[in-house]
Amino acid sequence: MFGSSTSLHLGTSHQSTTEKASNQTLQSQKSSIQPKYEWKIVWRNVIAFAYLHLGALYGIYLTFTATKLQTTLWGIFLQVCGELGITAGAHRLWTHRSYKAKWPMRFILMIMQTVAFQNDIYEWSRDHRVHHKFTDTDADPHNAKRGFFFSHMGWLLLRKHPDVMKKGATIDMSDLERDPIVFWQKKFYLWLVLLFCFVLPVWVPCYFWNETLFNSWHHNLLRYASTLHVTWLVNSAAHMWGYKSYDKNIGPTENKSVAILAVGEGWHNYHHVFPWDYKAAEFGNYNINITTALIDFCALLGLAYDMKTVSVDVIKRRAKRTGDGTRYSEDEDSQSHGDHHSHEDMKWGWGDVDMKPEEIQEVDIINKSD
Repeated sequence: MFGSSTSLHLGTSHQSTTEKASNQTLQSQKSSIQPKYEWKIVWRNVIAFAYLHLGALYGIYLTFTATKLQTTLWGIFLQVCGELGITAGAHRLWTHRSYKAKWPMRFILMIMQTVAFQNDIYEWSRDHRVHHKFTDTDADPHNAKRGFFFSHMGWLLLRKHPDVMKKGATIDMSDLERDPIVFWQKKFYLWLVLLFCFVLPVWVPCYFWNETLFNSWHHNLLRYASTLHVTWLVNSAAHMWGYKSYDKNIGPTENKSVAILAVGEGWHNYHHVFPWDYKAAEFGNYNINITTALIDFCALLGLAYDMKTVSVDVIKRRAKRTGDGTRYSEDEDSQSHGDHHSHEDMKWGWGDVDMKPEEIQEVDIINKSD
């Protein structure tokens, strides 16, 4: 056995030296081996999601048999509000810093994001910045390479991979730590969620049009579950199915169906290439990008400003260089030599320390502040 006392009886100093070197090599190899990652199920979440989905299924049944039309419309309104709180608020404003907003807009978006109940803004943004920085690696909280179910919702049923915690600690979150609205929501998040995700949504139908508490409760579970699945589709479906018009070497795709459901968040290949673009897409088509319409409307009211975007020329050059040719034809040079882009060159958004000077210079700012 290596390292046993029998090695001391070898005849020559050369053999002894060789043995020591071998032992040192073995020890260094052992120390470099990472412990195997094992799944640790979060049973509390498993039980909670099981109840939520059973309640949501019953909510579907009640929608067609007992629930009043007003309650259904109220649920749709809340779902859109919650989705916009995620897309315009937690995602484009707080995570990617793709635009700035004055405090009334930030406060309203915070309330809307609370309606969606997908963790507080700080935690949501931290996980999403880590996702962009380390896309489809073990450090990605919802690594799509681990399968559709994991990237869709399974990641919430397991303890995070150690790399998520380790590399997540390298992400700068100082901007959100200085935001009083983010801090206030984080401090009172449990009470805010109870009020805006459950109590008020259930109480309004009961009080204003005499909906039964039973029907209102289950319809609210349906609304909440639907909001969750729409958001999760961006992490799963938009990382598996669709075109890679802007960078064929990364996982995220352009998925129109997800874009429609997620009020503009399905143009995911573009978004991962240009995460600082407030439109999260090449086009600002309001029909399939309601989030952009909201931000532009708020800009007209003077509430949103410093909206960052990218010129058509910059987009074309990048798509021709690294895209799959579905949007713009590939350059002959990129076809012959290859232009590989990896997660190591990814940025989480405006303010990432790894942004290159040319990337900063290529950004156009709309409604620029003084």
